[in-house]
Amino acid sequence: MIDDPLILAGAALFALVALAALGVGVVAAIRAMQRPQAEAAEQRIADLARLQIETTARLGEMRDMLAGRQAELHRAVNERLDSVTHHLSQSMTATGRHTADNLAKLNERLAVIDGAQKNITELATQVTSLQAVLSNKQSRGAFGQGRMEVIIQDGLPKGCYEFQFTLSNRSRPDCVIFLPDQRPLVIDAKFPLEAVNAFRDAKDDDERKLAAARLRADIGRHVSDIATKYLIPGETQELAMMFVPSESVYAELYESFDDVVQKAYRARVVIVSPSLLMLAINVIQQIQKDARMREAADKIHAEVGHLMDDIKRLHERVLRLQQHHGQAGEDMRQILISAEKVEKRATRIREVDFEEVEPPAGNVIPAPIPRKLQIGE
Repeated sequence: MIDDPLILAGAALFALVALAALGVGVVAAIRAMQRPQAEAAEQRIADLARLQIETTARLGEMRDMLAGRQAELHRAVNERLDSVTHHLSQSMTATGRHTADNLAKLNERLAVIDGAQKNITELATQVTSLQAVLSNKQSRGAFGQGRMEVIIQDGLPKGCYEFQFTLSNRSRPDCVIFLPDQRPLVIDAKFPLEAVNAFRDAKDDDERKLAAARLRADIGRHVSDIATKYLIPGETQELAMMFVPSESVYAELYESFDDVVQKAYRARVVIVSPSLLMLAINVIQQIQKDARMREAADKIHAEVGHLMDDIKRLHERVLRLQQHHGQAGEDMRQILISAEKVEKRATRIREVDFEEVEPPAGNVIPAPIPRKLQIGE
């Protein structure tokens, strides 16, 4: 059974053309029979036969043409289907690869999100623990002291500071820094967080005034303790530092309680935040470096003096050696002069020629054998 619609359309067209030709032939035949002349009928029949043959030939040509067109159409459809299949395969492959890449990236991002979620969870735990630490006065003091110790240890070499140093009055500040004059600079950590939080959380003016009075009292008590215990004339520096381990608390003090800060200045206590403490540590480090350079310069100056003394003694000894060499040269010159004189005398003696003369009988003195005198004889 043929399912191709083009083939069915061609067959239907062929049937219609055949029926049309047959109808034309029948009509022509009927008309020819109605004519009285037989010759005309025969001619019509011959024309009908010729028309049928031509129609058959044309139908064959149309059938061949439809078959060729159908083959071309079938080939074009196959090519188009192959092209569409190829493009569809490439598209599906690219889409699959792109989907796989996106899934991989999505998995990476999900992993990053999971890591961030874990970090957030850990941070929330740390914040909770930090809040628990800051809610206790002893833990809060240990936190402030620990932060101060980290800043000092990062900025100064060992031996330039000491924690929990005992002064002559038995007081023990959190830290002292030894300056070039060997008088320690006292640093004590204080963290008035409760009073600051009460001042910040005040809902009306009355609560704010009460919180401000509490904060002034706490800061004043801390400043008084530092000035009384840790400022010892002749033993410590004239200034001491009160370390506040929170930049926000320090900013709140300087913004809203300038009178407390000025009172601390008059008591020779400087309130410092972590950033100001790091700046002060850098300045102290430069002071200690300059002191070491001055000490080294003094040592170098003393060594240079010793070196100049050694050079002077070396110059004197070289002069004496030069004199000895001069005297030795003069002695050698005199010796050479004597040697030349002796050589000349020996030459003259060698050149003397004694004639043979009969010595008188009974008094013959043998003549010496002439020989060449050597140097030194």
